[in-house]
Amino acid sequence: MKKLVTLCMIMVLAAITVKTAQAGDTLADVKKKGVLTVGCKDSLPPFGYIDESSRRIVGYDIDFVNAIAKKLGVKVELKPVTSASRMPQLQEGHIDIIAATMTKNAERAKVIDFSHAYFLTGQKFITKKGSVKSLKDLEGKRIGTAKGSTSEKNAAAAIPTATILSFDDYPQAFLALMQGKVSAVTTDEAILAGILAKAPNKGQFEIPNIQISDEPYGLGMRKGDTNFVNFVNKTILEMEKNGEAKAIFNKWFGPSTPFHLERTFKITADK
Repeated sequence: MKKLVTLCMIMVLAAITVKTAQAGDTLADVKKKGVLTVGCKDSLPPFGYIDESSRRIVGYDIDFVNAIAKKLGVKVELKPVTSASRMPQLQEGHIDIIAATMTKNAERAKVIDFSHAYFLTGQKFITKKGSVKSLKDLEGKRIGTAKGSTSEKNAAAAIPTATILSFDDYPQAFLALMQGKVSAVTTDEAILAGILAKAPNKGQFEIPNIQISDEPYGLGMRKGDTNFVNFVNKTILEMEKNGEAKAIFNKWFGPSTPFHLERTFKITADK
């Protein structure tokens, strides 16, 4: 019996050791295999979407992970994820890092680790033009968003009488708005601007100046993956310092782009 207990303890300790090694060795593993596997969006311009001419996934998030992979001296493998699937994909080891418009918050930080915020936006709404002037106009209405997003909880808290309908992704939610099935679509302003810019009938819709939250985006990594988190943080701080981060922002959100936004933030170390 004593031998059996000892054996069980050894097996438990071995499992803990393996788990810790997996959590902390991503940096070494990526260098060894020569590939950084990235969970990203593939239908959400300008953060991650399929370019019609090249048929490749491109976008703001993609440029950031490409820069990190270049610093590592490895290639990038992009794997499309949804808001609901991205954290499980990371935890199960199918991807090495999440670069998918992911808001940093305390609840998620209990489960995964985040980089410093590399983008800052706020949650707003797309509505039929002239239909919504304040949150009162959305009381008791149906509002569309994406499953597994912070937008679900934020909208429910801001408008308790509204019915929040969650779709697999934001383009599906916007289709529901066009079909009159919801009165608004809610998520981060930068994402909404991307959806609206690509809409064939964009003149019928608008983004009212109604913001219900601040949304800082972070790159997601496995909990306790200290070496990798430190490397990513150091890299994006260097990108801010040498102007590469600003250049990526201007490429996707500058005055000559359909997604034009002002850059009102700088990438800084978490306090």
